[in-house]
Amino acid sequence: QVQLVESGGGLVQAGGSLRLSCAASTSIFNTYVMGWYRQAPGEQRDLVATITSGASTNYADSVKGRFTISRDNAKNTVYLQMNSLKPEDTAVYYCNARRRSRIGDLYNYWGQGTHVTVSS
Repeated sequence: QVQLVESGGGLVQAGGSLRLSCAASTSIFNTYVMGWYRQAPGEQRDLVATITSGASTNYADSVKGRFTISRDNAKNTVYLQMNSLKPEDTAVYYCNARRRSRIGDLYNYWGQGTHVTVSS
């Protein structure tokens, strides 16, 4: 079982920045695809960004050019730098860790979420 602990959420004005962090309790952090997802009230949980063990990244179209995902394997931590924030970025942001074993078993873990509120 992997525990994911997010931090860095809060209230910010439109145009501002926040950096989210997610610390993972695993000795094989570098084998996980790490991701950030978000869920606004009444909405489904959507992908924000992912980063592979080889540091390849993928972003939702709505955050491209504004958000940057990164990872520090030495610290077992993944980050989400959010710039030029908009009110529509308001959501609970969840950290995700995912990998498949050599025999195909899926290991998928979620953090408890951190609130991000962007005021207009």
